[in-house]
Amino acid sequence: MSPLAQEKVFTIDDIYSLPEGTRAELIDGQIYYMAPPTRIHQKISGALYSIIYQYIQSHKGNCEVYAAPFAVFLNKDTQNYVEPDISVICDTNKLNDKGCSGAPDWIIEIVSPSSIQMDYMLKLFRYRRAGVREYWIVDPLKNRIFVYYFEGTDEGTISEYSFSDTVKAQIYDDLEINFSEI
Repeated sequence: MSPLAQEKVFTIDDIYSLPEGTRAELIDGQIYYMAPPTRIHQKISGALYSIIYQYIQSHKGNCEVYAAPFAVFLNKDTQNYVEPDISVICDTNKLNDKGCSGAPDWIIEIVSPSSIQMDYMLKLFRYRRAGVREYWIVDPLKNRIFVYYFEGTDEGTISEYSFSDTVKAQIYDDLEINFSEI
């Protein structure tokens, strides 16, 4: 009987060693390569970034918003590195020259055909476990927005919207995003 092959556990050093221009994320020591975003993905990402950025600026807020590629080191360890489409960080002590060390307050992922399992399953679990307060899955393929709010209850809450709805950000009292205008 032959011994079982051990799966290699990758680290952030392996991510930084990838060829220039290669985009990948690292979750629990496994590398997941990322396909280039589509035009609709970029349009939605740009619009959401702009709306959130303008909201923070007009309210003189302490939070900062970043669009991918932006490094998030979820657990301050060497085996988790993600690049959410949109990251909102309200504790600026988590920010450094490399990105965000720890969980952002709010993450938005825009689903593409190659990221369905990652966004709906793997990242949902990892983000919740890492302490992300709010997670949106924006799915142009299904014309749906899923809002997961993990703060305040043991299970958290989930709400579902369409692209004709206005969606309220839970971490803010008065930020609403009208998806019919995106």
